[in-house]
Amino acid sequence: MAASCMHIGRYIRRNERFLRLQFEQFLSIRSFALTPAVHQAAQVHQEAAESVVIPMKKTWSKEAVLQALASTVSRDPTVCAYRFQDDSFLSPRNFSEAKTYSYSLESGRAAAKYIINNNPNLFTKDFAEPHIPCLMPEKVSPLLEEVSEAALKERINLRKVTAAVDMYDQLLQAGSVVSMDTTHDLLDLLCLYGDSDPVQESGPQQEDTEESEQELWSETRIKKPSWRKTNNAERIFNLLPDRDTRCYSALIRGMVKHGASKKAFDMYSELLNNRLTGDVHMFNALISAVPDVRENPDEKWELVSELLKQMNQMSIRPNLLTFNSLFKTLKRCGKLSTIYAPLALNEMKALGIAPSLATYNHLLHMNVHGFLKIQVLRNLLLELEGCSFTCRDPGDNLFFGTAMKACLINNDLELGYKVHSLLEVGENWRLLGAANKQAYYYNCFLRLLCQMENIDVVLKWYKKLVPSMFYPHPENMMGMLQTLDTENRLDLLPMIWKDMKTFGHIYPDLVEELLSLMARDKHNPKVQESFAACALDVKQTFSEKGIEWKSSYLSHVSTVLLRANQCEEAWEMLLIFKEKNLVPSEAVLNSFLSECQSSIGPDRAVELVQLSAAFCLPATSELASRVLVDFNLTESQRTILSQLQTAEKMSD
Repeated sequence: MAASCMHIGRYIRRNERFLRLQFEQFLSIRSFALTPAVHQAAQVHQEAAESVVIPMKKTWSKEAVLQALASTVSRDPTVCAYRFQDDSFLSPRNFSEAKTYSYSLESGRAAAKYIINNNPNLFTKDFAEPHIPCLMPEKVSPLLEEVSEAALKERINLRKVTAAVDMYDQLLQAGSVVSMDTTHDLLDLLCLYGDSDPVQESGPQQEDTEESEQELWSETRIKKPSWRKTNNAERIFNLLPDRDTRCYSALIRGMVKHGASKKAFDMYSELLNNRLTGDVHMFNALISAVPDVRENPDEKWELVSELLKQMNQMSIRPNLLTFNSLFKTLKRCGKLSTIYAPLALNEMKALGIAPSLATYNHLLHMNVHGFLKIQVLRNLLLELEGCSFTCRDPGDNLFFGTAMKACLINNDLELGYKVHSLLEVGENWRLLGAANKQAYYYNCFLRLLCQMENIDVVLKWYKKLVPSMFYPHPENMMGMLQTLDTENRLDLLPMIWKDMKTFGHIYPDLVEELLSLMARDKHNPKVQESFAACALDVKQTFSEKGIEWKSSYLSHVSTVLLRANQCEEAWEMLLIFKEKNLVPSEAVLNSFLSECQSSIGPDRAVELVQLSAAFCLPATSELASRVLVDFNLTESQRTILSQLQTAEKMSD
């Protein structure tokens, strides 16, 4: 018993604090307030429990997890774009190769889609969970063969233009009545594709397969189809007993789209004579077609004003595309654009329609003079600072390139930075457009930096943008060379040569500029060694690629090698002069003799004089005299030099 009590006492002393806390908590829960402090603690605990607010359920998008993961990584500026990183050997080096590489990927995807869609019986098992529609065969051929309106709708949905017209004709021949809604859809299809079947996105390999990659690399290359006089759209339109607004609208938009603007206005006059009202889409097309039917700026504006008044009489509310079509037409109205554009912009804002980037792009193009354009751009950027945009007009992707080009032409670096800051807000970078427009924008931005910024800032941006954002153009490399010359940082020339070689920019003017800068002045030994290594790399690249040597190239490389005391390599360059039947300059021969006097022997010095004599250079006699004085020659060598001097004097 005594032992048990002793163990209990030892346990209590060891766990005294824990037991006391547990006992006080028990009393607070049971509301036995032995002390005021315990009672207050119980009240605080109860109030805290009552103040807990359960948050509302949040609905996450399907891409929420992917967006969260994407926010944890950033772009690596030292590598090319992600889509080119599958095979390092095939990674493109310039814009042309990147374009070809991307086309090849898209060609493979198109071939795979073609095989899947034309052999759906081989791809019936769906292993993806959840279901991924784009990995399964698409419905590309009609399933309904009987002559019915349902079969016609099926062909319209599949964009089978010819098959849809044939089915429509069969329905009329059978005496069936096609509903107006289906007729509207058929007219829309015919006017959209110009009465011909569209090019299939996933067809077999053809000459123009690269059209499917146009969203990445270029704008849609519109093949201007002519609007045939007797096409199916007009034929079906004329067969209709009752023609409503949508029928006229479809035909007018099709005529404008396919180059028959005059016929579109004739059709619009017919609509007015039939006392029908138009729709906003029809007026948008007509406004954009005004420059095709009127030549004089006053006549253009008069017709536009008439269309706008008729919209008002018909109580048709204009939309964003209406005003953008108006601004697009005003661009071709000369000086009238600067008068009426502000009025149209005010009317646009009065209607509560927010301008898009395409609107601002049109405004920039209306101001031809650089000063006015910069002033307009400066005001626009003050209004748009910090704004994030979405694509609301097909022309939205033209604004940033136009703005940066204006900054480049006017050498406005501060404004260029503001344009780039606006581009980096949110996902505005998506509005740069296709890859060729991205390259155009960054090309202008880098050229502006090279002209106006110091070399350290230029190099920072250069490393940030190349090659992850775009591949530099030859003019960018020339700008970098000129910037290094201006800032007296010629020690960085080997780095530029490395990039020129990597991106395939081995062009005569670039190589000439690079070699002339390296050979122009004499630098410290460390820099001269790096220049010599660069010059030898140029020589090797020329031999590997079979590039033709020029006399100036050989002279510059020889000068650089001589200043680095690489006389043997310099002598090899002199032999290339003889091999290519090119004449070296007297300065190169004198430099060779001066720089290598201690390292070359008398034999090589005599060969140099003989080489000069072979090219009939006036400096042969002077070189021979220098060799006779500065070198210990044998009697036969002296005789050779004396004969060369005599021959030179006789020729003179």
